Amino acid sequence: MSELFWMTAIIDRHRMKEFEKFYEKNGVMVNLITLGKGTAGTEILSYFGLEETEKSVIMSVVTDETWKKIKSGLQKEMQIDIPGTGIAVIIPVSSMGGKKQLRFFIRAQHFERGEETVLKNTKYELLVVTANQGYTEQVMEAARKAGAGGGTMLHAKGTGMEGAQHFLGVTLAAEKEVIMIVVKKEQKNTIMKAIMEDAGLQSRAKAIVFSVPVTDTAGMRLTEEE
Repeated sequence: MSELFWMTAIIDRHRMKEFEKFYEKNGVMVNLITLGKGTAGTEILSYFGLEETEKSVIMSVVTDETWKKIKSGLQKEMQIDIPGTGIAVIIPVSSMGGKKQLRFFIRAQHFERGEETVLKNTKYELLVVTANQGYTEQVMEAARKAGAGGGTMLHAKGTGMEGAQHFLGVTLAAEKEVIMIVVKKEQKNTIMKAIMEDAGLQSRAKAIVFSVPVTDTAGMRLTEEE
């Protein structure tokens, strides 16, 4: 059985094309790329090369097998360990909104389906929704109807969108919006279903949704009391 992870890498923006080619060579074809800015203020940040420079944030869905190859290549080939080059982290994906959507994200990566990832004693999950630019409110309207609260949106550029017609039967725009919504674990499936039904691939939003587990939260006290 394979495990799925949401991989996020923060790199020097000037090396973006190099990293795109590296990812593609290792079977990671679909990425969401947004812009960031490094900050400095402590010795540890300076040590890791996260000074005030322009950064790119690359978000991808990978299997455990792919991550092992990517991690090795990041260290040996891309030399990500050198201060200033970047950093990459992975978070387990607990569920994906549809089999076709899963195949679209992982493409050439080897995957053997198993049970959903479940962390014990967790109350919340983070829904990550990708949608065509300009349709955040359609996604949020569907989520709120199913009991979600607010969300946070990022502008991103999608790579590998040209394969959507083959895997999903639809065309996806390169300009994307990534909406992140924290939901109660018991509401997750209902909210994901609502998003797929009201803002999914059959709509202009062309939303795709997956979830990652949240181990703890702050700022959700009123929700918990309700």
